[in-house]
Amino acid sequence: MSIVITAMLPCLLFGMWNVGHQHYNAIGLMVEPQAGLWLKLIFGAVKVLPIVVVSYGVGLGIEFLFTSIKGHPIQEGYLVSGMLIPLVMPVETPLWMVAVGSAFAVVIGKEVFGGTGMNILNVALTARAFLFFAYPTMMSGDKVWVSTANDMAYPVVDGFSGATSLGHAAAGNMAKVTSMMDSFWGFEAGSIGETSAFACLIGAAILIITGIGSWRIMLATVLGGATMAGIFNWVGPQVGNAYMQIPILHQLMLGSFMFGLVFMATDPVTATQTNTGKWIYGFFIGVLALLIRVVNPAYPEGMMLAILFMNVMAPLIDHYVVQANVKRRLKRATLQTA
Repeated sequence: MSIVITAMLPCLLFGMWNVGHQHYNAIGLMVEPQAGLWLKLIFGAVKVLPIVVVSYGVGLGIEFLFTSIKGHPIQEGYLVSGMLIPLVMPVETPLWMVAVGSAFAVVIGKEVFGGTGMNILNVALTARAFLFFAYPTMMSGDKVWVSTANDMAYPVVDGFSGATSLGHAAAGNMAKVTSMMDSFWGFEAGSIGETSAFACLIGAAILIITGIGSWRIMLATVLGGATMAGIFNWVGPQVGNAYMQIPILHQLMLGSFMFGLVFMATDPVTATQTNTGKWIYGFFIGVLALLIRVVNPAYPEGMMLAILFMNVMAPLIDHYVVQANVKRRLKRATLQTA
């Protein structure tokens, strides 16, 4: 668990800085990324750390309650989920909503299935999905991604929009979509820890080197996303859809795609267990994420729904993979006997 949390630290630190960067950009101060590093980091820490504290406080409190009732030993599973939940939240999410989402995820997403290791859905994504559908106006739109809290001396600049790049793309404002390099580094609005593909890649390297994260799932998700983006690149010019024509690599850098494939899709509890199943599981996550993102006009980011859907399909995938292996071995045994 400590290694996974270490892998998430680059996303957390960059997320705090980016919260400050987006705030100052909104009020027209220190708009260059290299300007005001510490001021931006401090501002972001003040906004983000309370969300982390509430997530851990509520989630761990409920876990301790369930362990005392059931007489089970305390488990470490929520240490990862407690960090993931803040990283997938918009910075303007009220603390009471973080508490409600964390409680829902622990009780309904995990404890009702038997606790750590028994849940069928990723706990952090369960919290995010619950809040998204329960409080859609406070979890989406243009006003939740950038903290525009300011005093009268620093009003928000004229023409400022807090929409994410995917929000602009879904609305047809392709000129406002960040460049591929800005998307790679993470200089854009979005959930706290999901904007920087670079920080996600650092986390991916740590998880793969330590053997904790499945490189098969990560690679398969990239291949699935690239395949779907390639299909869109081919179809886009024929139907006149500029969103479909975003280059493949740029498409993979946008939104929460990289964060989801590194930290969510590789969840060892909710992902497939067989090696062949991991390729199938990851590939379809990539395909569905891009399909939902581009084709569904009401939901500009598809990674969350894609992973949750494939979480449900994971046991079925493993079942058929195992059955296929059994049939092949029985066939070989029959031939050798004959």
